[in-house]
Amino acid sequence: MRFPAIQIPKRVIRRADFYSQYEGEVDEYGFNSRTISNWQPFFQFLYEGYFNVETIGLENIPKEGRAVLIGNHSGVLPIDAFMTYIAMILHHHSPRRIRYLTHEVLLSTPFVKDLMRGFGSVPATYAVAQQLLENDELVFFYPEGPKGTGKPFSMRYRLYDFNPGFVKAAIATGSPIIPITTIGGDEIYPLLANLKPLAHLIGAPYWPVTLTHPLLPFFASCIPLPVKFHISIGKPIYPNCPPERAGDKQLRMQIARNIQYEIQRELNSLLRTRKSPFAGW
Repeated sequence: MRFPAIQIPKRVIRRADFYSQYEGEVDEYGFNSRTISNWQPFFQFLYEGYFNVETIGLENIPKEGRAVLIGNHSGVLPIDAFMTYIAMILHHHSPRRIRYLTHEVLLSTPFVKDLMRGFGSVPATYAVAQQLLENDELVFFYPEGPKGTGKPFSMRYRLYDFNPGFVKAAIATGSPIIPITTIGGDEIYPLLANLKPLAHLIGAPYWPVTLTHPLLPFFASCIPLPVKFHISIGKPIYPNCPPERAGDKQLRMQIARNIQYEIQRELNSLLRTRKSPFAGW
């Protein structure tokens, strides 16, 4: 297998209009712009060089006000989330933070928790999501849940049914829903098996067996394959429902399924035109 040449970013792009708005802020969930600043060179290298990410539709994320971001999620580790975040910091006309609803295991694991919380990850509860949306933040839901990141390689790019909680939050807070489709994450850590007994023992949603894990030491097994990423950000979807309709389960399910099918169609379309995981489009 021949991998494409990896381009090293020539310089780190420091967006003062992103960092200055959060300078000195004390966030109850642990967001710290200094954490992002310290890690930006590494993630910018992944974005511009290692994964050579192509992002379209960033203008569909509003420069101010609340919004529910949702999309497919995969890859064992949340690399796709960091790539969307770096796209926002590097290329959005008015960059702002994204609050990712994150599994409690990642928010309690040593070292990892500081990174996740520093970037703005928050507990994956409806109450937290609603609070942040009412504060006019961008909140990212991954409605496949842990099943998405723990998806076996044989199920790559096939969406599991969406949990409609994101629709409830959008209707209750009058937030637009912005669908985000990502190609690449399903292949960076091909998941060959899930050791469920071990996962249950440590309270994790899954315990992956990949091409390198657990055969290689931990940090070596965390090196992803250099798959080319594509992130497509769709136009906002407005439920146009009064807040009291948030309790309508049938309505929530219908909207969630429609958006799920839309993202699946976009996935299928992008995959049909892709040359290969390592060459892109």
